[in-house]
Parts: sequence; structure tokens; C-alpha cells
Amino acid sequence: PEVVRAGEVIVDAIFGTGLTRDVTGLAADCIRAINAASRPVVAVDIPSGLHADSGHVLGCAVRADLTVTFIGRKVGCYLGAGPDHAGKIVFDDLEVPLGAYDGSQPALSLLDESVVQAALPARGRTAHKGRHGHVLVIGGAAGMGGAVHLAATAALRAGAGLVTVAAHPQSLGALVVRPELMSLAVDGASAMERGLERATILALGPGLGQSPWAKEIFDAALAAQKPVVVDADALNLLALNPRKCEHWVLTPHPGEAARLLGVTADDIQRDRLAAAAALQQRYGGVIVLKGAGSIVQVQARAGWLCDRGNPGMAVAGMGDVLTGVIAGIAAQCGDLALAAMAGVFVHACAGDRAATAGERGMLATEVIDQVRDCVNPR
Repeated sequence: PEVVRAGEVIVDAIFGTGLTRDVTGLAADCIRAINAASRPVVAVDIPSGLHADSGHVLGCAVRADLTVTFIGRKVGCYLGAGPDHAGKIVFDDLEVPLGAYDGSQPALSLLDESVVQAALPARGRTAHKGRHGHVLVIGGAAGMGGAVHLAATAALRAGAGLVTVAAHPQSLGALVVRPELMSLAVDGASAMERGLERATILALGPGLGQSPWAKEIFDAALAAQKPVVVDADALNLLALNPRKCEHWVLTPHPGEAARLLGVTADDIQRDRLAAAAALQQRYGGVIVLKGAGSIVQVQARAGWLCDRGNPGMAVAGMGDVLTGVIAGIAAQCGDLALAAMAGVFVHACAGDRAATAGERGMLATEVIDQVRDCVNPR
């Protein structure tokens, strides 16, 4: 292990993609020495000690500054602990012919700007607001008006033609600063009927809570049988009474995903790919498993990975923004799977734009400010 400090750069090629057991003995000593050497580290294909399929650390793993990976991207570099160990990722296909990949099924496909272009084509010159959908954001229990305000504003910035907020009467004051939003004071489910009738898509959960009022609103929203993006406490209410639906997008973070599956958050993070597939199988529809390396699970065998975004986005309100962006895009394209893919990519890219001034201290509202540029790709 002392030898690793002899050079100026350390190249890690101890283990490859086949490692499935915990690292022990001399190899573990070498990995710990590499991490303590204060030298730039380049990993070959995947950092040693990282599980190639899940990003789980097998006892210990190299923390690389750069990972150069070949032929196919390794899912483990992007999921679980992978982002903290892989550093910057450079991919080289080694000029392998495309035909060599025929018949192979990738674990995940990488999201890029093409999904935004597919979901949001250029508008015709005769476009009007009625053609771009009506989002109804449902939530905002007393004292929680900020969450629905963030989601609704994000839906507007994503391009929805109309956005209405259905919230507790005590929370509607938060909407005054955004005059483009319409509002419904909801003291019970009956007050939401007209809004449900007019809506193209629902965004259910921001600031909803889990009170008897919240449960009544939650049940009424799902009973409307409208396409719906489900987030926050609506996911926690769903976990209490699981059901399956094909016209929703569920957007859990690892804690919410754990409650939906009856496991722990550590279990989710240990194998995010398997967790996303399990959520889709149990609940149907489209699953967005949030976190570093967000996964969009469309069907049992069709998943998408987002490699954009940054740690500055780990702050209150960011999930509400994502909910609004997905709902706003779905209102325009009418395709929940495509909207989820485009929404996750737009949200992450907006976060990266907002982080140019620094990741620490970034606000959800600053991400919303960047959404408009990201839904108008040049």
C-alpha cells in the first residue's frame, strides 16, 4: 500500500465489473491507501470495490476523480454511492460496431435533450392557451401554501396553458405574488369538483399533509380518474392504502419509496434499479425514483437514467418544482411517460444552470427561474 504514494497520479485497475463480494485483505488495504494518498485518481472502467449494477460499496471502494469507462456505461457509476466514487465519467465505445449491441437489453437508457424535443415540439403560430393544457395543483394544507405555489409556478414555466391551485383557504395567500395562477379555496372535496372537471392533469400532494382533510382531498382527486402526478404526502397516503393505476406518475424520494414498498431507505439506495422496477410492478404507471441518478421506470423492462443535477438541489421545495414541471409538460404533450422523462431532464438541467453561482445555498425558486430556458432548447 505504501507504493501508491510514489507517483503523481494513481490509476486504479484492481477490480473490474465482475466483483460481487466484499473486498478484503491486501486489496482492501490498497484501496484504503489510494483514498488516503492525496493524489489524483483515475479509475479504469469502474472504481474498484463498487458494484457495477447497483453502485453499492462492497466493503470499501476507490474514490476516483475520473473514471474512464468502455464499451457500455456502467450503471453502478451513476446509482447508489457511485457518483461519490466515480468522479467525472468519460465514456469511450472503443469503436465497437453498433451491430455488436444488437440483441442486448440495456439496464437503463440515458436521458438527453431529445426527450424534451419530443415532448415539446415548436408551437404553431396560431397556438392558444387552451391547446397547452390545464394543470390543477392540489395540496397546500393550512400553513403549507409555499409547496403548491412552487409546483404551480413550475408548471407555468414549463409551458402549461393554464394552472389552477386547489388548496386550503388558509394557504391561498401564498399565491398573491403570482397573479397568473388561478385558485380554488378547498375546505372539502365538493369545493374541488369544478376544478377537477376542467383539469387536463392533476399534480397531487405538495403540502397536502395527512390530516382527515388531506385524506378526503386525496380520495376525491384519485376518484376523478384524471392523469395525475403524485408526490409528497400523497405518496405517504398511497402507502397506507396501496393500489395500482396506469394513468399516474409517482415521484418518490428514497424515504417515500421505502414506505411504498415496506422496506427501509437504505434498502432502496442499495439497489435503486431494483427498487424502481418493484415500484412500477406494484403500483403501475410511471415511476420517478428521485435522488442522485434519478430513474424513470416506464415499464417493467424500460428504465431511463438522468445523469444531470447536483447536490445543491438537496433542499426544501425541489420536489415540488419537479412535480410542477412534469405536470406542465404532460399538460402539453398528453403522454405521461414522455413527460416524466422530459420533466426529470429539464428539472436537473435547470438545477445545473442555477448552480453556476454555487451549489450551497441554492433555492427552489432559482431552479424555477431556469426552467423556461430548458423547455425551449435551441
